Amino acid sequence: MSLAAATAAGEDPAADAAEIRLPADIDWEMLDKSRFFVLGAALFSGVSAALYPVVVLKTRLQVSPTPLSSLRTASSIFRLEGPRGFYRGFGTSLTGTVPARALYMAALEVTKSTVGGATVRFGVPEPAAAAVANAAAGVSAAVAAQVVWTPIDVVSQRLMVQGSGGGGATRYRNGIDAFRKILMADGLRGLYRGFGMSILTYAPSNAVWWASYSLSQRTIWGGIGYYLCRNGGCDTSNGNNTSGDSNGASERSNNSASNVALTPGCKAVVAVQAASAAVAGGMAALVTMPLDTIKTRMQVLDGEEGGGGGKKAPMTVARTVRSLLREGGWAACYRGLGPRWASMSMSATTMITTYEFLKRLSAKSGAQDGLA
Repeated sequence: MSLAAATAAGEDPAADAAEIRLPADIDWEMLDKSRFFVLGAALFSGVSAALYPVVVLKTRLQVSPTPLSSLRTASSIFRLEGPRGFYRGFGTSLTGTVPARALYMAALEVTKSTVGGATVRFGVPEPAAAAVANAAAGVSAAVAAQVVWTPIDVVSQRLMVQGSGGGGATRYRNGIDAFRKILMADGLRGLYRGFGMSILTYAPSNAVWWASYSLSQRTIWGGIGYYLCRNGGCDTSNGNNTSGDSNGASERSNNSASNVALTPGCKAVVAVQAASAAVAGGMAALVTMPLDTIKTRMQVLDGEEGGGGGKKAPMTVARTVRSLLREGGWAACYRGLGPRWASMSMSATTMITTYEFLKRLSAKSGAQDGLA
C-alpha cells in the first residue's frame, strides 16, 4: 500500500508529493484460518482480561440512578468488594469472547475484501473505497458478533452490577445460575433483551470506528510524508548525487520533482496504527454513548412497576429514555463517558495492534514474501 503526502498551497505545482510505501495489506485469502482463529482467541482473551475492570466501572456508572464520579465509584468497588469486584462476570464474558470474536473477525475480513474489491472495480478512488469497505465490514462484523454476544453481555452485565444498588432484585451465584434464572423468568427473549439496541449501538459504532481508522491512518501518513518533503526528506532517492557540479545539482532538482518512495520501519507502522485506533475509538465512543447507555440499562434493569398482575413492565427504549431524562436530562445519557472513552481508546489501540500482529502471524507461508 502507498500513500501520497499532500503538497502545500503555494509550492511548486510541478513537484510531486512524497510517497509512503507501507507493507502490503493481508486479505482473507492470504490467512491460515486455523492459526488465525486459535491465536486470535488466545491474544484477544488476554486483551479482554486487561481491559475488563474499565468495562465494569463504565457499566456501574451507566445503571446508577444518581450521577457518580469514576474515581469515587472505583474506590467504592475496591473498598467494598476488593479486586475481585472489578472482575465480576469475567468468566461468562470470556466464554463468549472466543465464538463472538471468531464470527467478528471472519465477517470483518470477508466483507472488507469483497466490498473493497467491488468499490475499486466501480471506479471509486482508493481512499474512499477503503473507507467504504472498512465501514461496511464494521457493520457486518458487529451484526454477526451480536448473535453470540448479546446473551453473554446480558448475563455478564447482570453479574457486574450485582450488589452495587443499581441492578435488579434477583441474586445470581454465577454465570450459569444467571443464565438459568433469566431463561426461566423471561425465556429466550430475556437473554436477547436489548438485541435491537445492541445492533443500533455496535453497527454504527463499528462503521464509525473502521472508517475513522482508515481515514486517520491516511491523514497521519500524509502528514508525515508532507513533513519529510518540507524538511528535505524527498531529496534522498538514490544517493548518487554526491558531486557538487551542475550535473549533481540537476539530478537533485530532478529528484525533488519526482515521486520519492519512503519506506517506514515496523515500529513506525505500529505507532501510526495505534494512534489511528485511539482517535477512531474516541470518535466512536462519543457518537454512540447515548445508545450504549440505553442498551446497558435495558439489559440490566428488571423494569418498572405497572405491568399486569403485579409484574414489572419490561424496559423498552421509550421507558429507558424517559427514566434517564427524569434522572438527569440528556446529560444522564452520557454517564460513564470518561471510562467508556478510555476503554474504547485503550481497547482500540491494543486490539488493532494485536489484530495486525495476529494477521501477520497467521499469513500463509507463500504470502509472507510480499509483506516486508
